[in-house]
Amino acid sequence: MSQGKDITLTNLFSLQKLEGPLFQGQSWNLGFRALFGGQVLGQALTAAIQTVDKLRHCHSFHSYFLLPGDVSKPVVYDVENIRDGNSFSVRRIKAIQNERTIFYMTASFQIEENGLEHQHAVPPSDIPLPDTLEPDIKKYEDNLHAIPKSLRDAIDYHRPIDIRTIPDEQFHVDKLTPRRGMWLKANEVFNSSVALNQAALAYASDYHLLTTSLKPHNVNPADKSLSLASIDHAMWFHQPFHFDEWLLYTSESTFSGRGRGFIKGQFFNQKGILVATTTQEGLIRVKK
Repeated sequence: MSQGKDITLTNLFSLQKLEGPLFQGQSWNLGFRALFGGQVLGQALTAAIQTVDKLRHCHSFHSYFLLPGDVSKPVVYDVENIRDGNSFSVRRIKAIQNERTIFYMTASFQIEENGLEHQHAVPPSDIPLPDTLEPDIKKYEDNLHAIPKSLRDAIDYHRPIDIRTIPDEQFHVDKLTPRRGMWLKANEVFNSSVALNQAALAYASDYHLLTTSLKPHNVNPADKSLSLASIDHAMWFHQPFHFDEWLLYTSESTFSGRGRGFIKGQFFNQKGILVATTTQEGLIRVKK
């Protein structure tokens, strides 16, 4: 397992340029059954960004997970230029392993411009500040004996992001309410790199999202009779942000049924400004 400075988000999103529109990214083993979806989201977006004019920034992407990824192998990203207009650019990105497409993304980029502004979304009030909460990873470290060995061996790969989950009672919800709140930020300095901030937030947006759909059913995500898998994932970037500063991530599952769960997530900075929104639908199956 890689150690130390290799396990950084900057390193994860430093893609190798291959021939033509091809890029290659390393893979991290986070101890899950397959490649972490956030890795493919962030790397695919990074590959697309490298083909777009630097004055254009991603405002949204839409993606589908087609096959489980292999954590032991790198991922190749094939970027197709769909359109370069006066204001917008569109790229389609295909993630490939073992000569098979495991993931598709379409990303749209826009030049900076002014327009009518409003924000109707409001962050929860009276919630604890991040400095008053214990890092989630410390809970793992204090209970290593109780977590699967695969996750124990991969714990270093969870360190690049400081995640601090807000207890249900402090988030003003019941434990069976399909809502979750957490503070999170990168454990490294990104400065003003829009590309790195966006890729890292796309990566983090896949953390604990689908499991929000499990809360009303009182099902443990580690239950061996349970099958969980992301089907699609979309994201919109509304305002500039710095992911090396604390962001509040709130998620809510508005529906589950027919073997699927749907979740919406919102990211607020510490001033209460909505900087990004994400949605995901995932597979939820319980073996009878």
